[in-house]
Amino acid sequence: MVGAVAPSSKGLARAMARGADQAGFVIELGAGTGAITRELAQRCRPERLAIVEPDPTAARRLRHLFPHSLILACCAHEAPELFASLPDDALLVSSLPFRSLPDHVIAPTIELLLGVLNHGSRRRLVQYTYHPRAPFDVPHDFKWHRRERVLRNLPPAGIRELTGRA
Repeated sequence: MVGAVAPSSKGLARAMARGADQAGFVIELGAGTGAITRELAQRCRPERLAIVEPDPTAARRLRHLFPHSLILACCAHEAPELFASLPDDALLVSSLPFRSLPDHVIAPTIELLLGVLNHGSRRRLVQYTYHPRAPFDVPHDFKWHRRERVLRNLPPAGIRELTGRA
């Protein structure tokens, strides 16, 4: 399911990928056309980048563009083994449109992400949104931080970072 009228701009992609070069491992959720993936691939080694894209056609295209990275054609919650042994400094980069996904996808995905963040003190989720509020609600011991706003994107996007209680 697509959540935007246009692919992410270079400015949004750069902002989303910021910090990937210091992460022990990066997982991108909902890569779509690969605009953010290109920036991530420039900042980290292919073996430290995994991409989860539920659309099989988009996943095939991403496999062609990024042949040395792991690319899974499924929803994140359908691949818990990918998240099982992440380093403490893992970075999750998400383009998932949480406010428009069906409940049967949202709930298990959020549960998985909160569990991942909860098991690493330096793990974080970077998410962009077109809405003024947080991408999804979290328990009180998790915190969304506003990171920046990218006006040169259609539509303009806000970037938030979620940290856990670990």
